[in-house]
Amino acid sequence: MGLRETKKQQTRTAIADAALPLFLEHGFDRVTVAEVARHAGVSTNTVFNYFPTKEDLFYDRQDEVERHLAALVDPLPPTACCPAAAVRDDLCAALRRADPAIGLAPGAADFFRTVEASPALRAREREIGERAEAALAAALPPSPGAPLLAGALTGLHRAALRELRRRVLAGDPPATVAADLATAVTRAFAPLCTCPAR
Repeated sequence: MGLRETKKQQTRTAIADAALPLFLEHGFDRVTVAEVARHAGVSTNTVFNYFPTKEDLFYDRQDEVERHLAALVDPLPPTACCPAAAVRDDLCAALRRADPAIGLAPGAADFFRTVEASPALRAREREIGERAEAALAAALPPSPGAPLLAGALTGLHRAALRELRRRVLAGDPPATVAADLATAVTRAFAPLCTCPAR
């Protein structure tokens, strides 16, 4: 990555890092892009150059999330015997290592509460899920059943993360949540893949 690209990435990260605490403290719908710009030390136009919408500021890693499941199966790693095993094993590994990306980090409850309080964020979350499903369907070997398998896999994945959110918001200990869900995920994926879990 060249110097110009590095500086652009640093600016993008600085804007997103300035935005999130504001959203968590005041609520997504109450914070304006102008306030984010002021806190980041840039102009409002600069913010929009990097983030076309305010929702993009909150979900600043949505592209990674949308591509994540597809990347697990394209190409299918030699350690996975089928796409369902690849998705299952990745999710169980994230649960075991308390991956902050799935909501097992300090402050996750604040993030989840902010999403729950905002219809705009909940709508964007659904869009991200739909795009992740479409990307997974495109990454699977072409067949009439590929869209159905993608729907089943992303549906189970979303359901597990919804349950994680529910339990974190209820105040359950993260280690207990992770252990319980790893067991539940293994069982839920069993009808789609008989390969043993790693």
